Amino acid sequence: MQNVTDRTSNPFGMQPPCESFVPGYGDANADFHVVGDHPGVHGGADEGVPFTGTPGAERLRRALTAAGLLDDDDGEPVDLFLSYLHACVPDGDPTERDYTEMEPFFDAELRAITAHVLLPVGERATRHVLETYTAIVADEVELADVHGEELHGSGWLVVPALDPDEWTDAEEAAYVDALRDLRETDYHREADLGRFLVGAEPYRVR
Repeated sequence: MQNVTDRTSNPFGMQPPCESFVPGYGDANADFHVVGDHPGVHGGADEGVPFTGTPGAERLRRALTAAGLLDDDDGEPVDLFLSYLHACVPDGDPTERDYTEMEPFFDAELRAITAHVLLPVGERATRHVLETYTAIVADEVELADVHGEELHGSGWLVVPALDPDEWTDAEEAAYVDALRDLRETDYHREADLGRFLVGAEPYRVR
């Protein structure tokens, strides 16, 4: 199934409970989905686009461009969607209750995009993705040990990243190489249910 929309900003019209928010941005049929924390951490409050306006955000965008997931010329996503766990622009640090209130909006958008690969950035996003979309025990994972590594979830492939504000040059290069290598493989997370149907045609679903 494909989403039919030509909107790159907030393609599903999400309306979180706040006046100022940074909506999801990119290809509504993307295979790759970058997941960040909130605008106060990863930027975007000025431009309305996730991962813009801070040094760490620009470093991540540079890596995504090098991996072929952002266009070299205009920086637009290529088979990529970007969003935040907490899309509202916060006044200070969001509370746990704030994150809980925003979680249904994030989850609905993530499941609507139905990307094959989740790219959580930073500790909170990685922990949430592992706890919610994999059978991996997040408390047993050190983010530094799995930066740029492929982790298999329940229907998703997960490639976490340290917060780009903390990257060394070697960690940036390792992340770019991991994404490039992954894009050259068959990373699609699909099951063929054709065996349950009449005829020989495959029927692939997420």
